[in-house]
Amino acid sequence: MNADVEVAQSGRDRLGPLITTLFGLYARGEDNWLSVASVVQLMAELGVEGQAVRSSISRLKRRGVVVADRRDGAAGYALAESTLETLAEGDTRIFERRRATVEDGWLMVVFSVPESEREKRHALRTGLTQLGFGTAAPGVWVAPGNLAGEARRTLERRGLAEYVDLFTGRHFGFGDLRSKVRAWWDLDELADLYADFLRRHRPDASSAPASPAHAFRTYVPMLTRWRRLPYSDPGLPLALLPPGWNGVTAEALFEELNSTLSAPAREHALAVIHGR
Repeated sequence: MNADVEVAQSGRDRLGPLITTLFGLYARGEDNWLSVASVVQLMAELGVEGQAVRSSISRLKRRGVVVADRRDGAAGYALAESTLETLAEGDTRIFERRRATVEDGWLMVVFSVPESEREKRHALRTGLTQLGFGTAAPGVWVAPGNLAGEARRTLERRGLAEYVDLFTGRHFGFGDLRSKVRAWWDLDELADLYADFLRRHRPDASSAPASPAHAFRTYVPMLTRWRRLPYSDPGLPLALLPPGWNGVTAEALFEELNSTLSAPAREHALAVIHGR
């Protein structure tokens, strides 16, 4: 799953990320389809009432995240083709992320957009931010070098490649690179996001083995909260981060919870989806 397809987590679209997580987890293995009834029932188990769910799905439809799809007389939704592509790309970032090292070097992006197409400038800034790029200077964006392939694919898929040049290399001078990383990324904000994740979900790791229903109620909100973090923090090298970086502890907690909760949560979700 990918932050590309996340809607804002505040205001009236606050349910969008949770519903997107449901579709990303459970629709793709079910011929890319979930009935409205099953989504409403699953969201009810997460404490959300049906009308709010229907309204949020309608907003996702207007955004092009899902498309209406009636099957065998049942109303439902499928993920849009573009959403499927971004989810597939995001699976690697979320579930298989490799933290960069200093030896990976850096990826630098510079772009030039004609004034007549200034909306593309906004799209580029938004896309680079969502990929976790930092800002080294006005119009100069930087990320760990191991993200080059992902960035190239994303920019091409979004139709933005013609405005962009990509470079990879090493930081050759001047100044302390650790200080520059702190200037390019808001490390205090990242540390706060990791601390919030740990505070909320550490108790889930110490509880007794979960029933499928309890695993579902824990796993889906946990994954929804986690999946923005690998994009806010693009796997910056530990050697350039503050000592005792809490992102490492948060990553370990996520991996533990994902390992223990994903299978029973899926068992429960599929039982609801298939009416068992």
